[in-house]
Amino acid sequence: MSAPTTGPARTTGSGEVTPAVRAVDACKVYGAGDTAVTALDDVTLDLPAGRFTAIMGPSGSGKSTLMHCLAGLDTLTSGRVLIGDTDLAALSDRERTLLRRDRLGFVFQSFNLLPTLSAEENITLPCDLAGRRPDREWFQTVVDNLALGGRLSHRPSELSGGQQQRVAVGRALISRPDVVFADEPTGALDSKAGAELLRFLRSVVDDLGQTVVMVTHDPGAAAYADSVVFLVDGRVVEELEAPTRDRVLEVMGRLAS
Repeated sequence: MSAPTTGPARTTGSGEVTPAVRAVDACKVYGAGDTAVTALDDVTLDLPAGRFTAIMGPSGSGKSTLMHCLAGLDTLTSGRVLIGDTDLAALSDRERTLLRRDRLGFVFQSFNLLPTLSAEENITLPCDLAGRRPDREWFQTVVDNLALGGRLSHRPSELSGGQQQRVAVGRALISRPDVVFADEPTGALDSKAGAELLRFLRSVVDDLGQTVVMVTHDPGAAAYADSVVFLVDGRVVEELEAPTRDRVLEVMGRLAS
């Protein structure tokens, strides 16, 4: 099936493609005075549409803070974040909530499925909350790509961890978001289920034209991405195209020395 046109792939007057997500001089400081902690230190970063980007760094590097700010789950102290051409700082709290609901998808380590709902009901929950019917053709495309056709009537307790996380991916995709943000999505899975999930995330980029941004500490997981952004002490220190596990390990080793 042909890939749909994604929302953020707009062109400027010069013909350049607008990034799916852009951070400009992004700073995030927690606390004040002597207790202030700088989590993001002047980060400028473009994340292209229709690609899979991994964000890596040691503990405390700011990678989760960066993702939360890019996704509108947290606000910057200074600087800007844009989803397509929408500046998050220009939105009210309600507008930001609606943007997260309608234009972003989220996959978390802990699945966050509602235990009383079936797999199908969990997938379509964002549409239900928005008061609109899901696009059934797109729903079927998502279900087929995630190999969930035989599990739609099952509740989370009747599914394996890998199946639950695939349901969570389906929920993130159902609104055809501009960007899917995944925060350590394989953290609660065994190695086989984790690899399977990463293949599915790779396929939603390649086959469905989605944009995925994933925070991970796992070099093997990062190797599924098109590029890897490395943070140290709240700053982007390196970007790696066409990563392999060995190349990611090499960069991580160099940054740790």
